[in-house]
Amino acid sequence: MQTPSTLYRLETDTGVADLRAGTLVVALRGFLDAGHAQRLLVEHLLRTLEHTVVATFDVDQLLDYRARRPVMTFSRDRYTAYSDPCLALYRIVDDAGTPFFLLWGPEPDYQWERMSAAVVDLVERLSVQLVVSIHGIPMAVPHTRPVTSTLHGTTDEVRAGAQPVFGTVEIPGSLAALLELRLGEQGHAATGFAVHVPHYLAQSDFPAGAAHALERLADAAGLSLPPAALELAAADSAHAIASEVAESAEAAEIVRALEEQYDARLARLAAGDDHVNDEDGGDEPDITDGPLPTGDQLGAELEAFLEEIRRGRH
Repeated sequence: MQTPSTLYRLETDTGVADLRAGTLVVALRGFLDAGHAQRLLVEHLLRTLEHTVVATFDVDQLLDYRARRPVMTFSRDRYTAYSDPCLALYRIVDDAGTPFFLLWGPEPDYQWERMSAAVVDLVERLSVQLVVSIHGIPMAVPHTRPVTSTLHGTTDEVRAGAQPVFGTVEIPGSLAALLELRLGEQGHAATGFAVHVPHYLAQSDFPAGAAHALERLADAAGLSLPPAALELAAADSAHAIASEVAESAEAAEIVRALEEQYDARLARLAAGDDHVNDEDGGDEPDITDGPLPTGDQLGAELEAFLEEIRRGRH
């Protein structure tokens, strides 16, 4: 493996000792992110908090440009602009003056092990104590109930209070997941939150998911993060969805079925009898217990009203 540290370049004259912060948030776009929870969270952080770029990564070594071609601008008879991809480490300061880091940009196509080693190198150089990743996953849950998430992590301490919703499963890998695994193997604390997004909203912006992610991040890292803008966007989104559901009997029925399933599961959890056995024989709460609507049952009506929301009619 080539030297991992040559993958990035520090973009500041400030000494490493003065850049240190306790938390690193990892947000690599391109992998699964239902409801755009990760993107909405990152945009909110960069829009509302003071930040600077402290390091950039050599994307020429990491990206497959032909798989996701960058946008260029052509004006009349010449090329005038190129939206070059950027994978950067930001240093952000929260409302209480506490700094933290954000790794934001496209998920690398190549050199995952070297990239993971480079991030571990930064974690150690910058005295990071906790690495956090967040993304959305589609689940059979209604938009009318509080957003939940699956907690995972490398130590018993960061996993404290977790209520797993899966047994043992095999899933497509991601660099964020590999990084968490490698950090754990080297004794570092890393955690993540998979935000449960209604599966019928997976392709749309779901600000409630991002607001939940912001709250989980603030709690896990002890940060003071402003929620107002995301909460307002979530309220506006909920109103728009409710209006569309009210105009479709089929969509309303599907949402009611999901509400009943969600409420029944909460009742079983309260009674202590909502578990599923995984392959290793452990007992895990199962959010998917009970009948689920099929893709056909979601139907054309549900897709139609979601498309109207995506087009910005409301």
